[in-house]
Amino acid sequence: MTEIAAPRIPVRPFHVMTKPIGPLCNLDCKYCFYLEKEKLFPANENFKMSDEVLETYIRQYIEHQNVAEIHFAWQGGEPTLLGVDYFRKVVALQKKYAGGKHIANALQTNGTLLDDEWGAFLAENHFLIGLSIDGPPKLHDAYRVDKKGGATYQRVRQGLNVLKKWHVEFNTLTVVNRINARKPLEVYRFLKEIGSGFLQFIPLVERLPDADAKKAGFDLAAPPSAEHSERLPVTDWSVEPKQYGEFLCTIFDEWVRHDVGRTFVQMFDVTLGNWMQQGSGLCVFSERCGSALAMEHNGDVYSCDHFVYPQYKLGNVLNTSLGEMVVSEAQKHFGNAKADTLPRYCRECEVRHLCHGECPKHRFISTPDGEPGLNYLCQAYKKFFNHSAPAMQRMGALVQSGRLAAEVMPWAKNH
Repeated sequence: MTEIAAPRIPVRPFHVMTKPIGPLCNLDCKYCFYLEKEKLFPANENFKMSDEVLETYIRQYIEHQNVAEIHFAWQGGEPTLLGVDYFRKVVALQKKYAGGKHIANALQTNGTLLDDEWGAFLAENHFLIGLSIDGPPKLHDAYRVDKKGGATYQRVRQGLNVLKKWHVEFNTLTVVNRINARKPLEVYRFLKEIGSGFLQFIPLVERLPDADAKKAGFDLAAPPSAEHSERLPVTDWSVEPKQYGEFLCTIFDEWVRHDVGRTFVQMFDVTLGNWMQQGSGLCVFSERCGSALAMEHNGDVYSCDHFVYPQYKLGNVLNTSLGEMVVSEAQKHFGNAKADTLPRYCRECEVRHLCHGECPKHRFISTPDGEPGLNYLCQAYKKFFNHSAPAMQRMGALVQSGRLAAEVMPWAKNH
């Protein structure tokens, strides 16, 4: 195993989204931005993370963070393609290098490969599962299909049944696209009905390829940059800004009247945290970014999961330590650019303290006065943050006075 001296501990904890199977997946979701990352590697690439890379990564990730609890996040592609034994090896290595720190694991999956062996393992080792599901059958199957274009909903539900049978903790990740965004309450109520107590809504925004992307064989454009700021149309499955704003507001109105303290919606939790000046628990709404990296199966580390392109590669764990990459000038520049490149229109916005321009990946339209760098979803966030402000402020006041945020519900029902 390659030994690399640990650099100074980074000032703040960092997070790595780990891709032990790279972009490989047993499904072929029509909107997936990661499947085509396969084209970044040789045709004969073995996408299974090697034992050397795995052990080096686990050791460094634990050693280079001065915190009591280490959170690992396993994603893909579809990480369950590696099989249960691979993750038994993961757990064994984590125990070997834990050094007294508590280790927590989260695994994002489409759920279609889960069986009782998986259920027993996940339960025994206290994995938190993120289950990808886009709503009831008709909405889920609109885009989440297998390699033959077939529906996947029933297989996902079978996987969910495995999680419930073995009492595995799970949350749901729902990609909000142009179809399911039309049915906000149907999606929200469905997720509650299947037992999800923590809901993540991820807005789908992808652009059609520019000339450089087409030349490289990609079907989607890279994130905007100073060198690649061409105005490109979004894909026909991308959610529209007005749609997404209405989606969030409609669900919020139901949640704030009936479900506060019972159902947790990541977007609402993060917004409340920003209202209370506690800082965002989600990178896209933080003032600066740079502490959420991505690592491919071969040990290559990138600035962010949405920026897995050669120009954003920081190094490889086999020859550069994780801690060194996190505090590198390249990564600091990447993280600071989020705030430093904010258009004037955003800097003067009344909800800037809640949004901070959201993800740089989505900053590809112009402000009303023609300045580039405005977020495509600006209209959605302005609508939601202003709409939810009275209830958020009230919940914040309740919590700060030692009361429960759920006490907002009687007030909300009359407003």
